[in-house]
Amino acid sequence: MKLLFFIRSVLHFLWMGLTVIPWATVVVVVSPFLSPTQVYWLCAGWLKCAVWGGKRILGIENKVIGLENLPVGEKSPAILLVKHQSTWETFAMVALMPHPLAYVFKKELLYVPFFGWAMSRMDMIHIDRSQGRRAFAKVVEQGKRLLAQGTWVIMFPEGTRIPRGQMGEYKTGGTRLAVETGAPVIPVAVTSAKCWPRKAFLKTPGTVEFSIGPPISSVGRKPDELMAEVQQWIEAEMRRLDPDAYADRA
Repeated sequence: MKLLFFIRSVLHFLWMGLTVIPWATVVVVVSPFLSPTQVYWLCAGWLKCAVWGGKRILGIENKVIGLENLPVGEKSPAILLVKHQSTWETFAMVALMPHPLAYVFKKELLYVPFFGWAMSRMDMIHIDRSQGRRAFAKVVEQGKRLLAQGTWVIMFPEGTRIPRGQMGEYKTGGTRLAVETGAPVIPVAVTSAKCWPRKAFLKTPGTVEFSIGPPISSVGRKPDELMAEVQQWIEAEMRRLDPDAYADRA
């Protein structure tokens, strides 16, 4: 069985590699002639292609819970704070959300051949972590602009991929941005590590659940208490969705 999973993992890796090269080339060539929204949906097309390949090749299904909790207005703001277990949610969130998203990510990703080159054409927030406070000032400045034009900002508060059944340190960058802008935060729990473990090449079939929580107002809140509420909801929902992973942590 492991051999079959290995073969399927290799095929999906090749699928992503072979499709990203022509797709990214097209993005780089045509992006000067397109609007930011058109560039976004062009790039989103490849992410949907990668997720489609994950379903057909790897046998990974997505199940979304709580879509009714998302804002419905074209320019209604939102900051999505998402549990981070694997690369899968970075692809799937764009493929699953009905609205343009802007990731906050480290600028080093822009140097990844083809994938990073296409990302550089998208209207997102790439930061230099070594700049500290100046980096966050950039997040606030660009975040305000993106939220005002109707783009939802997405962040992973734990900062890095966390192994299944574990919890990282929830940093307050996302809730600080929410307090600065007045945008509501929407917590999202994700069980991607059941199929696509952190830093693992071998993927297994199964269902990844994306549970979208009710929006939490940031008005009049302090970033740390707001993040504590986000953390409490996400981690409680993770235990509900994937109880086997937390059986020895009760």
